[in-house]
Amino acid sequence: MSDETASDRRNSQRLENQTSTIQSLMASAANAAWLRPLLSGAFFAIALWLLHHEFNAYEAADVAASFRSIPINVVLAALFFTACNYTVMIGYDWLGVKLVKHPLSFKQVTIASLLYYAFSNSLGALFGGTPVRVRLYSGWGMTSPEIVRLIVVIATAFWVGLFSLAGLLFVCAPFDIPDRFNLPLANSRPLGIIMLILASTFFAGCALRKTPIHFHGINFQPPPLRIGLAQVGIAMCDFLFASATLFILLPADVGIGFFPFTAIFLLAIIIALISHVPGGLGVLELVFVTMLPQSSHGLVASLLAFRVIYYLVPLMIAIVSIAIASIVNVAKQTCKRRVDPNIDPRSRVGLVVDVTRVVAPRIITGAIFVAGLILLISGSLPAAEGRMKFVREAMPLPVVEISHLLGSIIGALLLILARALQRRIDAAWTLTAILLGAGIVVSLSKGFDYEEASVLAILLLALLPCRSYFYRKGSLLSPSISIDWLASIVMSLGLSIWLVLFAYRHVEYSGDLWWDFAYHGDAPRSLRALLGAAVVFTLVAVAKLLRARPSDPALPTESEFAEVESIVTLAQPTDANLALLGDKQFVFSEDRKAFAMFGCEGKSWITMGDPVGPQESADDAAWKFREACDVAGVYPVFYQVDESNLSRYIDMGLTLLKLGEEGRVPLADFSLEGSHRKDLRRTKKKSGEAGLQFKIIPRAEVPVLIPRLKVISDEWLADKPAGEKGFSLGFFNEAYLARYDIAVVTQSDQPIAFANVLRGANKQELSIDLMRYVEDAPHGVMEYLFLELMLYGSVEGYQYFSLGMAPLSGVDAHRLGSLWNRVSDLMFRHGEHFYNFQGLRAYKQKFDPEWTPKYLASPGGVSTARVLTDVTTLISGGLVKLLHH
Repeated sequence: MSDETASDRRNSQRLENQTSTIQSLMASAANAAWLRPLLSGAFFAIALWLLHHEFNAYEAADVAASFRSIPINVVLAALFFTACNYTVMIGYDWLGVKLVKHPLSFKQVTIASLLYYAFSNSLGALFGGTPVRVRLYSGWGMTSPEIVRLIVVIATAFWVGLFSLAGLLFVCAPFDIPDRFNLPLANSRPLGIIMLILASTFFAGCALRKTPIHFHGINFQPPPLRIGLAQVGIAMCDFLFASATLFILLPADVGIGFFPFTAIFLLAIIIALISHVPGGLGVLELVFVTMLPQSSHGLVASLLAFRVIYYLVPLMIAIVSIAIASIVNVAKQTCKRRVDPNIDPRSRVGLVVDVTRVVAPRIITGAIFVAGLILLISGSLPAAEGRMKFVREAMPLPVVEISHLLGSIIGALLLILARALQRRIDAAWTLTAILLGAGIVVSLSKGFDYEEASVLAILLLALLPCRSYFYRKGSLLSPSISIDWLASIVMSLGLSIWLVLFAYRHVEYSGDLWWDFAYHGDAPRSLRALLGAAVVFTLVAVAKLLRARPSDPALPTESEFAEVESIVTLAQPTDANLALLGDKQFVFSEDRKAFAMFGCEGKSWITMGDPVGPQESADDAAWKFREACDVAGVYPVFYQVDESNLSRYIDMGLTLLKLGEEGRVPLADFSLEGSHRKDLRRTKKKSGEAGLQFKIIPRAEVPVLIPRLKVISDEWLADKPAGEKGFSLGFFNEAYLARYDIAVVTQSDQPIAFANVLRGANKQELSIDLMRYVEDAPHGVMEYLFLELMLYGSVEGYQYFSLGMAPLSGVDAHRLGSLWNRVSDLMFRHGEHFYNFQGLRAYKQKFDPEWTPKYLASPGGVSTARVLTDVTTLISGGLVKLLHH
């Protein structure tokens, strides 16, 4: 048996082993996608179960009375410390921006920081505060690598500051660990020593490390020691002010000093961060109730006040600010339209508009979820006795009963509608506005709850001027429910159930409770309200399950293809023409002004580039594609997307991977003059001496030329064992080629090379797709064709000539980098046996292009291996061809 056959067997065995490994890893990744929300839910359930036992001695009425009796001067002091805390947190971003050396103004950094922390502190674990920061900074000119470095710098400062302060306090002001936990530690001192050791490694790196640290493809340069100390100082002030906010609210009988209390406060923060429960709800309360030396209903009231002051008040201020900014935007647009009636009503008119358009939908979505939770909580608790006296005199009993039931139903609907708002569905905006108005009425009529009515009124006033941000047409049931969102809704319902059990634990349950209607019947009302909310969730779940599943994707009909063609003619990027190859399916935006083109391979649906069309319509098409993938149970993959649209895919919860860089040659002043163009002049001269001539065949004359082009293509393919590719590359298709002008190089009046000419709208871009030449063509014939096309484009007034992407170029590699980065670098430097990536980059560089990065957006994790295999297989035309490559 030959050595070649033995080698093939070894390669086959290695391929089988690798496939088995990848399949195992993919199964692990699928499990991991469920793991975080399940762990979060488990932490929350355990916290509620333990709190139920801890709160046995407390009455809901006593807690409410203690809450209302907190002195106003104490509340004002807590608000002051909260304001100081949020002011200090601006320092995280300001020092981070300075370290990445980006010239953002202090005003921009302040806006981004305050909005991020107001949102993230309350709801970051569910809605993700990071996209708010990413959208703002990218809109202000930060590149993706700069934003990544900024986030790493801020996260490092946060954790090092947390470990530094916690370590110091755990050692210098240790607290005892209760025996009932059965832990091997008597107090916090050993934990403090470990934290100080971990924090000291950061300071050692600042003082000694002069070269970047590479971690998972990210270059992290430790800051100078002076800056590192400043970062940690900011983090320490952050935690001290947050601790002071709660400490000032504590009742006098707690009996603990500020620094020992702060040590317990930091422990609560660490456990809450580990739990991933939004806002640490239930987890923070459990730590304080079990760790503080004295616990009382006054402590529980202080924790509730802390929730309102530290979490809810900043979120409401952010909402009001967004509303005011939106109103200012409308006023400015009105004034501008009086001067120029043709102005785009959604055009940007300054920094304020940029901020509102970027963050308003996300923050409003989170606030609506909070509003729904507030209504559910209110429906689970008894009404204040003093207010019920007024209600008995002013409201008939049926109105009170119906209002209480409707309050919880509205709360449940708002939790569900928040998901549709996140997807920018216009009907969700309309229904949410109606429900907020109804919520205000029922909050007042069921128990004169003016606090929650005020919150709902603020949200309604904030929602109204933001109408233009919710523009997508679609069904309210169309957005898929992610596991994170489902877990959050289940936790909200679980909290309501727990509150009912806690508030009415002394009420003996019987079937008659369901039919007890009376002004004093708080327990029956809460039971019916809880049932109403549960019925809403059940009906929505059943409706989603019974919805007809969309049919599998098919190639477009003639009318759909005509729509695609009309959209492509208006597109400036030339790669939009790949939609006309005839090998793709399409998802259209609701207004049919944009589409996402995609192909299916394995377990992935893969778009070619960003959706094509106007920005907002393209956003809609992207979301519809994402939702279609969720329904079909496949990976959503966006291949070769632009850096300018990355925030769109971050909003979808996708992970970004750099694929390479696209080269675009500016044509405005392109010429062959100058010493740096001598090689190109030599190419043109030699081509002329070889008798080569360049011409562009008009589209109308192409059908006559097709037979000769077919001969050239077949001869070119005969020398390429891999054969035709597709999807992201053109292939020989007579109908496809007949749509375009053809650039031809002739020798002795015979075509020897050709390429179809792609033109972007408004002469923004010129490019080619399918390139072929005969076997005995003179050396450099394609370079000559490129050169002549660029000169032609310059004369015709085109802005850029696209050379396409150099795959894997610009991807960082290091022995500590991610596996993908290291494989990418290996293929880029040594892949000439397969694709000659490095030579491709060097070849394109001779035209002095501007390089812009291209990315792949996918679910990420271990699924990336499967996604990349599917993408490569799709482009190669099938698994057999891929293995042949």
